[in-house]
Amino acid sequence: MPIINFCPDCSNILYPCEDKVSRVLMFACRNCDHKEESTNNCVYRHEVTHIPSEQTMVVKNLSSDPTLPRTTAVYCPRCSQKEAVFFQSQSRHPDTRMTLYYVCTDPSCQHRWQ
Repeated sequence: MPIINFCPDCSNILYPCEDKVSRVLMFACRNCDHKEESTNNCVYRHEVTHIPSEQTMVVKNLSSDPTLPRTTAVYCPRCSQKEAVFFQSQSRHPDTRMTLYYVCTDPSCQHRWQ
């Protein structure tokens, strides 16, 4: 979690800047002349989170994975294959409900659905 630094003199936000002479990351106040060296070289971190349906599109040949459970209770909506592998979403977000994803076991189809 990012930490916002404040100026001890005027209580305004300290903004990141570079000391070009010593090549060090500094935090400087825009209202007064206060500057301090940064304790962390990370100014901004952007974390990309994928929804489970995006993650399944990356993995190829899910139907041939022997560790995934199989079912004959669900038919493929595209080719009517009588067998599919399934897995539940790996989302750890508290607002998302548990979702089962199915993949057709027919090698020529490989359709994915919820």
